[in-house]
Amino acid sequence: MEKQTNISGKDLPTTEQLRKELQREKHRHNFAVSLRSTLFGLVTVAAAAILVAVLLLPVLRIYGSSMNPSLSEGDIVLSLKGGDFETGDVIAFYYNNKVLVKRVIAQAGEWVNIDADGNVYVNNRRIEEPYLTEAPALGDCNIPLPYQVPESKLFVMGDNRSVSVDSRNTAVGCVAEEQIVGKVAFCVWPLNHFGMK
Repeated sequence: MEKQTNISGKDLPTTEQLRKELQREKHRHNFAVSLRSTLFGLVTVAAAAILVAVLLLPVLRIYGSSMNPSLSEGDIVLSLKGGDFETGDVIAFYYNNKVLVKRVIAQAGEWVNIDADGNVYVNNRRIEEPYLTEAPALGDCNIPLPYQVPESKLFVMGDNRSVSVDSRNTAVGCVAEEQIVGKVAFCVWPLNHFGMK
């Protein structure tokens, strides 16, 4: 094909060169659109995951040994937001810029008593604690017993009673509703602890 020149004497592109340039521009445009769409999709999914994790299913990592053997250091658990807690539920709550995990022992208005051997009584009835694998212990207790749980609060204890600092000590005390992150419902890691809690 013979090259054509314009008025200034420069060569004009051939039809084939124009077709290739047009294809290259279309490809570049399509790639940019695809990249934008992919990035937008990833950002949307990440934002949705963060919202779910913060608002509905906070993900927590366990530190310390106060909940052994039910939960061990390094376990990763999911907690459910909500306000209906029963005796025996494991909850996460804010305390001094940390999140602690303990077990609900008594509700507002109930009386808690712990004997010298560490047996726990709620409203003068010894509670069944199948989650304890070691003998109960009085632990770090500096509250006057029997103790009545204040209004809108929960009395909580760790499963590893000899080391847990919990509602038995005034340093932590009872847990107010506004402190609660959620009920620990599921352990996702490690796999040998995988399952409902």
